[in-house]
Amino acid sequence: MSSSRLPRRLALAAAATAALLTAALTACGSSGMDHDMSGMNHGTTSAPASASATPGSEHSMPGMPGMDHSSTPGMEGSSGLSDNQAGYRLTTRDTTVPAGKQADYAFTITGPDGKQVTDFAVEQTKQMHSYAIRSDLTGFQHLHPTMATDGTWTAPLAALTPGTWRLYTSFTPNSGDGKGNSLVLSRTVTVDGAASTEQLPAASATAEVDGYTVTVKGSPMANMAHEMTVSIAKDGKPVTDLQPYLDTYAHLTAFHAGDLAFAHLHPETTVNGDHGGPDLTFHAEFPQSGDWRLFLQFQTAGQLHTAALTLKVS
Repeated sequence: MSSSRLPRRLALAAAATAALLTAALTACGSSGMDHDMSGMNHGTTSAPASASATPGSEHSMPGMPGMDHSSTPGMEGSSGLSDNQAGYRLTTRDTTVPAGKQADYAFTITGPDGKQVTDFAVEQTKQMHSYAIRSDLTGFQHLHPTMATDGTWTAPLAALTPGTWRLYTSFTPNSGDGKGNSLVLSRTVTVDGAASTEQLPAASATAEVDGYTVTVKGSPMANMAHEMTVSIAKDGKPVTDLQPYLDTYAHLTAFHAGDLAFAHLHPETTVNGDHGGPDLTFHAEFPQSGDWRLFLQFQTAGQLHTAALTLKVS
């Protein structure tokens, strides 16, 4: 190699080294940005029903609460539309239920080890909450099943009308791999007979039930945490005699029109005796946009009331 070509070769090598160093530094910077922006996925389609959130994987941007799209409070990233999640599986005995009469719906929960789970944490006074809703979002039932010693649960379904129903189970394992993780699993059943579908009522901020007027205040957006207020009045006067129901003054459950995705809105109002109301605050986070059918349950004078309304989520 001639001495005149050596400096040129050295210069080219130095330039290449500098370019590689610049690229490496740029990659490191991009990696850090990806970490900070991991909660900024703006897809409006919910995650697959069997998906589960990984603890510690949420990274919302400072000043932008609720921008993490991987989970919904109490659901660990699940829309409740699968019978299995994080190794836990819902197994049922029946795929059909008779129409027009009370029926016992039996089911079991098996864990990642394949064994029936019998140790559940208590949430809002119950180890297991079950819900039933028909495909047109009618016939809502909130049930509290009982468990036998072998882990078999039985939910006493009130009479169902013909059609397709989805039955949900909401629970938190108290031991094992899923200890402390809230899960929602579901399966469908068919009620024989001629089904007549009801049209979903238009979106409205108010609903009437048993002489009470329920008003929802707030403009929730999909995959963003919002504070939502529910006010209850009777004969135009604010209600202040709400009684505790499941350790809260109101229980709020929502189902998405079309696919029946599930959302449980968590109460934030502190319970203090039999004089709750008129305003109740909820932590609201809906996994997708569209129409949601809300069912608000509250109790006065020992009577449970259930108000239903349609809420538009942007």
